[in-house]
Amino acid sequence: MGLTFQQVQKYEKGTNRIGASRLQAISKILDVPPSFFFDGAPTSGDNAADGFRDASTVPYVPDFVTTAEGLQLNRAFARIRNPKVRKRIVELVAVLAETEGHQSPESNRELVV
Repeated sequence: MGLTFQQVQKYEKGTNRIGASRLQAISKILDVPPSFFFDGAPTSGDNAADGFRDASTVPYVPDFVTTAEGLQLNRAFARIRNPKVRKRIVELVAVLAETEGHQSPESNRELVV
């Protein structure tokens, strides 16, 4: 895509916004529709009065991406070429995150082991 490391960092941290044409290019490279990047985003019916305020219960993504685990996960994920495999991984992580909130701490430890 012709991006410098610094440009990528600015996108990750939210310093720079990704324009529509760049988003289209990224979606082509990843072989996903542009709407993929908006899955789970709030719609106009989801407390529109809140405007652009961040939900306090949702961790800020750039904070995670800059951790060692976030970087490791992103690098490994980027090496996966098969779009179907990438999609299934995203689905798996979503299910794991959803079920984690419904389990006791003891059962969460069992998942880690």
